[in-house]
Amino acid sequence: MYPSSALGEFLRSRRARLRPEDVGLRSGVRSRRVAGLRREELASLAGVSVGYYTRLEQGQSPNVSEEVLDSVARVLGLDGEEIAHLHRLARASRLREQVRPERLRPGVRLMVNSFTEVPAIAVGRRGDILAWNRLAHALLAPHWPFEIPEGEARPNFVLIDFLETGFSRGLYVDWEQKARDDIAYLEGALSRFPGDEGLIALVEELTAASPEFRALWAEHPVSTCASVTRDYRHPVVGVMTLTAELLRTPDDEGQGVTVFQAEVGSPSRDRLRHLADLLAERP
Repeated sequence: MYPSSALGEFLRSRRARLRPEDVGLRSGVRSRRVAGLRREELASLAGVSVGYYTRLEQGQSPNVSEEVLDSVARVLGLDGEEIAHLHRLARASRLREQVRPERLRPGVRLMVNSFTEVPAIAVGRRGDILAWNRLAHALLAPHWPFEIPEGEARPNFVLIDFLETGFSRGLYVDWEQKARDDIAYLEGALSRFPGDEGLIALVEELTAASPEFRALWAEHPVSTCASVTRDYRHPVVGVMTLTAELLRTPDDEGQGVTVFQAEVGSPSRDRLRHLADLLAERP
């Protein structure tokens, strides 16, 4: 199960970002053994006891109120997405039910295939690609088979990005930002589905196999990943700037459909159309 320490890890990562002067405190002359604010400093500013805040970071306050979380978030200077993530983590510490295996509805698969001029994928809560159209396959992973099997053999975009050193590393102009977004995706999924043992196993696998993943995971990046614009360096058609819009399917436990689009009249739109034309020419 997702460890109860997840809330504490997130709080410590955000506490480490702050200096005393950021919250109106004098830094003093004593050397500080830890980066950022001390627990007692944050507790005082948030209006809770040091003991209570310590238990919160240790995962021993499962019934923490929303008011206390909001007060802590205010001191930490969290943005809207981080505040929502903080509340989900607090709820997740009380939830441990198992989740059902992911299965893609036939209607969602049909929707993905209905996109003929732009890449589209159906993605699961673990980062598994559940379905893709021909253009998405040619854009994101042409070295993978197009037909996607059921179960563990499905392509997973987080595993591809971190553990494959070939196509994926060259595809993203800013690979490190893509890696941060991947981790934010997993962070969000784990806060919503703490009982998903497959998610836990995926994080453990990546932690063991990738030093880059370990380093970035410790920073706990947070993002809804709902709309992301990035540059793709495709080996066939060149650099394209595409915006990926993630459309959640509310009744499928964390699944969504991502559609990639380029600005009308832009060189990126022309190159994306050229990639589609090349696919159409194949037997």
